[in-house]
Amino acid sequence: MKTGKEIKPGTVLRIDNDPWLVQKAEFTKSGRNSAIMKTKLKNLLTGYKTETVYGADDKLDDVILDRKEATLSFINGDSYTFMDTTDYTMYELNAEDIEAVLPYIEEGMEDICEAVFFEERLVSVELPTTISRQVVYTENAARGDTSGKVMKPAKLKNGTEIQVADFIQIDEWIDIDTRDNSFKGRSKKA
Repeated sequence: MKTGKEIKPGTVLRIDNDPWLVQKAEFTKSGRNSAIMKTKLKNLLTGYKTETVYGADDKLDDVILDRKEATLSFINGDSYTFMDTTDYTMYELNAEDIEAVLPYIEEGMEDICEAVFFEERLVSVELPTTISRQVVYTENAARGDTSGKVMKPAKLKNGTEIQVADFIQIDEWIDIDTRDNSFKGRSKKA
């Protein structure tokens, strides 16, 4: 059992005996109202999509899924092919199936991902907590602005923009926390 506030992208819930993949989850707490979790769900059996709001204390049945290590093999348009690292089996997913991690998927990435299966069928992919990506474009640091934590936008190879520290330059590798999409620091990878 999970509560509404524990839902995160990639979680599979059992609703009316059908497995539903949480593609997006946004926690909201406003002043007088109780906390809620806005979710975007996809039925794994029919492909039907819906958006639902759950209270933070609502109890939901989660489904235990099989997980295997996999790497990105290649991208063909909106189709992403992952390969099992133990038996080299190829699995294919559409862009909408991996919407939550899509900003960090890029050709040639070497990250070991977790392929998530429901009844022998691949339903999603989860990235490691920390990944390294190369900055392909960012503005120069603003001279003299050294007060506190100064951030600026930077663009990654696949076009994703992320806020990075002011000292980051073009072609540097950075570490990104995939749980909250935040910049962690310079990467040791070069």
